[in-house]
Amino acid sequence: MSEPDFNSVVDIIRKEDSRYDRKAYAFVREGLDHTVKEIEKKNRERHRKSPHVTGPELLQGLRAHALDQFGPLAQTVLHDWGVRRCSDFGEIVFNLIEYGVFSKTETDKREDFSDIYEFEEAFVKPFLPQQPVRSGPSAASSATAEPA
Repeated sequence: MSEPDFNSVVDIIRKEDSRYDRKAYAFVREGLDHTVKEIEKKNRERHRKSPHVTGPELLQGLRAHALDQFGPLAQTVLHDWGVRRCSDFGEIVFNLIEYGVFSKTETDKREDFSDIYEFEEAFVKPFLPQQPVRSGPSAASSATAEPA
């Protein structure tokens, strides 16, 4: 008997829980792969073939992957898929765990995905222009000086 493919599993999940677009599931799977590769690069000396990824580690990897893939549109894309906070990523992960696509340890829980970062801070702020802090007499005079 063969395992159902990822897309078939996502179709089944979405019939029961339609909160998240199918693209969000694919993104989380890609983001997990990205995160595992990054952890393996950092931990080569430990020779771990497939490291366990904690909720916070996955969230940081998903953030980096979203910024890499979508740049300043990351939050907009994620919102379009129904993902508005870290706990939404956790719901997707646990839906995939329930159907045997992902695995977990005894200590993994949904709460691991709560409040690790705010989406505005994580996905919008990196692209806002940096405002220089102006202080002192020259800053005040340039703001009120009349043109010559």
